Amino acid sequence: MVVVGQMDEAGAQNALLTLLGQVSPSALPKVIQWMKTSSEIEELTTSNSDVLLHNIADDLRNCLPVEAMVISEKEVMEEIQRLQRPTLHVDAFLYDDDAIDSLCEDGKMSRNYCMSCGSTKTAPLDFLSHSFSILELRFLFHHVLPDLSGKMVLDVGSRLGAVLYAGYIYSSASKLEGVEINVEFCELQEKIINKYHFSDRIRVHHSDICSQKSLLHQADVVVLNNVFEYFLNKEEQMKAWIFMYENIRKKGCLVVTVPSLKESLTKLQISLQLDQWVEEIEVDTNMFMGPDTDPEALSDIHLYKVF
Repeated sequence: MVVVGQMDEAGAQNALLTLLGQVSPSALPKVIQWMKTSSEIEELTTSNSDVLLHNIADDLRNCLPVEAMVISEKEVMEEIQRLQRPTLHVDAFLYDDDAIDSLCEDGKMSRNYCMSCGSTKTAPLDFLSHSFSILELRFLFHHVLPDLSGKMVLDVGSRLGAVLYAGYIYSSASKLEGVEINVEFCELQEKIINKYHFSDRIRVHHSDICSQKSLLHQADVVVLNNVFEYFLNKEEQMKAWIFMYENIRKKGCLVVTVPSLKESLTKLQISLQLDQWVEEIEVDTNMFMGPDTDPEALSDIHLYKVF
């Protein structure tokens, strides 16, 4: 019996191209479409790491209301309600599309709002999340960021800790530091860290990031996911971004943002010299497209490198 060893990426690509080259031209589009959408292919990419993250999400869902917001976030809820379009906060780490569909079927959530009360005239709600989905986290740590061995990752506004858990599971980062100003979320993160024995590499700080210069100076990767806009007033947001600009200065430090730095700063009308601080690195989303991929969500992830 001949035993064939596992192929590396280049070998696998060549083998697939050879195989696809033997498919008739009329059948080739259907085969490629099947590869993009097949649940059988999806199962091959579902790892124990994904299962572990889903288990963590299950634990957190049991601790939070459906909107994944706590009582102390009253001002944030009011800010979301003031948005121009009706918007619902749904934590992407806790609820993927299938979970949202289940909630809608149970009458616990709706994807639409009534445009005239009492009418059947409806329109889609906008969804807002301050967390990455599990798919987006896998994309971030497997495809956007390089090998993180010996590196320190800092998540600013770590909230439920999704970036920290994914960094622990998907990467070799030696330190994963979260800074979260809300004590209730810090307590939830500590609960997960202790349950899953993550404390050897993860640490959470109950603090305002503007009092954590040292962490910003040390970080090799800084994650800023929808971090200030809904939690601080305009003056506080401007102060926080200036603080980021002044203190994320470690040469080669990678900065991950959602949305882009330009979009965040333009809204606040802050004129910071981005071209003298960071260079943007193109994020290739094409290599990660699949049946459950949201192209718009992946395109919102921006990567920068500090000069």
